[in-house]
Amino acid sequence: MTLQQLLSPFRAAIEKYHMIEEGDGIAVGLSGGKDSVALLTLFAALQKFYPKHFSLCAIRVDMGFKETNKEEVAALKAYCESLGVPYEEERTEIGEILFEARKESNPCSLCSKLRRGALNTAAQRLGMNKLALGHHADDMMQTFLLSTFYEGRLSTFAPLSYMSKSGITLIRPMIWMREKDITAFMRDKPVLHNPCPANKHTKREDMKDFLTYLKTSIPFAEERLLTALIHPERYNLFDKFERDCEELQKQE
Repeated sequence: MTLQQLLSPFRAAIEKYHMIEEGDGIAVGLSGGKDSVALLTLFAALQKFYPKHFSLCAIRVDMGFKETNKEEVAALKAYCESLGVPYEEERTEIGEILFEARKESNPCSLCSKLRRGALNTAAQRLGMNKLALGHHADDMMQTFLLSTFYEGRLSTFAPLSYMSKSGITLIRPMIWMREKDITAFMRDKPVLHNPCPANKHTKREDMKDFLTYLKTSIPFAEERLLTALIHPERYNLFDKFERDCEELQKQE
């Protein structure tokens, strides 16, 4: 998978949802995993030719895990330098809060909120008005299933959302990209392995396994699910019927 092949759906999503405006300052949330490194690489490439000019920086939230590989962090910093992107680090004690102070058995939701808060704080300090995260199409499907099965809600994350408390706009330019393509692209790029004790032992991982199992019976299941999520004209649930009924009553 080449950079040019990934740039096509990346730019298409940006333009479809108006994610970049002239003069934007975009902070890339750089966890160091394959998705966030791919996101940074794509932004650095896009910046060279995109008609709307924007500034770019990478922010890594240091979770405070003692197991974090310092050599991998150094390689990540060097990679940012090779791309010409400023690298910033926001030091936190999120790991200690989750696993020592609170002893969370299902830490992902709280961890996400704390990390997002740290990223917003750093982005504000650096004068950035947008925060980019590396969520892709597989993440979107998994989030939908998590919301459906565990919360009874038909919901997934948005490609763009404004966070009024921080004044930061959150963007997800990789939402039309599949994880397998990102993995293929990242084979020769530096990554920071996740030292979180809950890594690979989460409900999200269960949803990923569920989709893999589902494909054994319905090979095209993921493609159909993704199509349903990103095409609102295919939406046909009860609130739509209720609105139709209300319109009919008004006409009578």
